[in-house]
Amino acid sequence: MLIEVAGVPVPGGRAAEAARMVCEEYADKALYHHSVRSYFFGAAWAETQGLDFDRELLFVSALLHDLALVPPFDSHTLPFEEAGGHLARVLTAGLGWPTRRRDRAAELIVLHMREDVAPEVDVESRLLQVGTSADVSGAGLETFDPSFRDALVAAYPRLGFARSFVRLFQDQAARKPGCAAAELVAGAWAERTASNPLG
Repeated sequence: MLIEVAGVPVPGGRAAEAARMVCEEYADKALYHHSVRSYFFGAAWAETQGLDFDRELLFVSALLHDLALVPPFDSHTLPFEEAGGHLARVLTAGLGWPTRRRDRAAELIVLHMREDVAPEVDVESRLLQVGTSADVSGAGLETFDPSFRDALVAAYPRLGFARSFVRLFQDQAARKPGCAAAELVAGAWAERTASNPLG
């Protein structure tokens, strides 16, 4: 069951619950908690910046953004973020989302592995980038109140996330050498992730 953290709420409704249920069922607990924390980091950052955003769209995309790293959804040809975008389009089609909204969920997931998007261009994509970057490598953690960070990790513990996530990316890099994950693995990303102050 999801709970709010430091006053940052989670959206209700069928779509949010479906995304949460699918993520919890298919991801291990460390990856599931990462997906939830990514939402909270993004939503909290939006609130501190005074940004209006589509909370449901961000939540659904955050809960689905890494599911193509797990065996049932892993693609042997597509980068995981592109495969994850397709997964999001399928799930949200079943929820009755219109085509444009389904496309947006896929777009957020693909763009979280691309160059930063300015919030004035695409606020939800930027929020998912902020959330995933903070939780994975610690980028931008200094912009969050330490009490919020502590509350978030207490509610959704790390559970050895950094170590297991680096292994997932290394596997992607080995099998798909042209993907964005491979570019990160080739640099200092693994070291930054291992030294994330969140643990």
